[in-house]
Amino acid sequence: MKIYFAPLEGITTHIFRNAYDGIYGHIDKYFAPFISPSDKCPMTPRERKDLLPENNAGIALVPQILTCKSEFFIDAAKELRAMGYNEVNLNLGCPSGTVCAKGKGAAFLPETLALQGFLDDIYSYAATCDMKISVKTRLGYFNPDEFYDLVDIFNGFPISELIVHPRIRSDFYKGEPRKEYFAYALEHSKNPLVYNGNIFAAKDYSDLNNLFATGLDPVMLGRGLISDPSLADKLKGFSVETDFAKFRKLHDTLYREYQEIMSPDINVLYKMRELWSYWQALFDGKERDIKRLLKAKKYAEYDEAVERVWEGI
Repeated sequence: MKIYFAPLEGITTHIFRNAYDGIYGHIDKYFAPFISPSDKCPMTPRERKDLLPENNAGIALVPQILTCKSEFFIDAAKELRAMGYNEVNLNLGCPSGTVCAKGKGAAFLPETLALQGFLDDIYSYAATCDMKISVKTRLGYFNPDEFYDLVDIFNGFPISELIVHPRIRSDFYKGEPRKEYFAYALEHSKNPLVYNGNIFAAKDYSDLNNLFATGLDPVMLGRGLISDPSLADKLKGFSVETDFAKFRKLHDTLYREYQEIMSPDINVLYKMRELWSYWQALFDGKERDIKRLLKAKKYAEYDEAVERVWEGI
């Protein structure tokens, strides 16, 4: 099976991707956190650095573009093409309030006429340079039934892969994905499909795989793969349980890498806190120590708390 690593803003940067790929691997595609081109520039220096091929050596990386203006998308795609990328991803799923207020991400979905014109433009461009464009979408903005019209629209374009997160914008990441709409996509979509949403354990995948007659392959994992970095190993049959030796190596590698590029202590610790907000679920009985490390303001405090977390693991 193929597993794709979903983009998580501020987390799955090239530092995380390199650390994860070197320690775990078994990811068929990594999707970079979105770039948001403007009339001033197709990408910021920070975004460019994250996508530089030399910072992603040996990684199958797909840049993601967030915009509702086709000219901005094309400008960014041209820059990415010049960097050596032959596939990009369109973000039609981000539910963030600041993103949606600008008509981008999931907020673009109900604007069906504008969306169709946008897709006409970007796929016309893609045909001139043999670039693949995949799409990551939600079911809709206001109502999941918007998805029926969206599938018809998407069927009119050569989408390399249609990645479906079966929720609407107001769901954010809460509740159960609306699986019946993914079943509809399996029956009616002319484009290759990728499922994304709420796979946190091997059982989640097997239950979904049994639910859909055609099975699920590829799948995109995001929060589940951050929460348990061994999840891809489990799904591909390389392990049954979480490998805490690899987990510790990932933690230590990220902690060291962040210290090399960031200061003072608290900025690095903010990054680690964000990761621990996902990781803590795997450490039953360590709640008090995790609470300490989440409150740490200096490396010494954090280091002491981390060692207590790992005791007996």
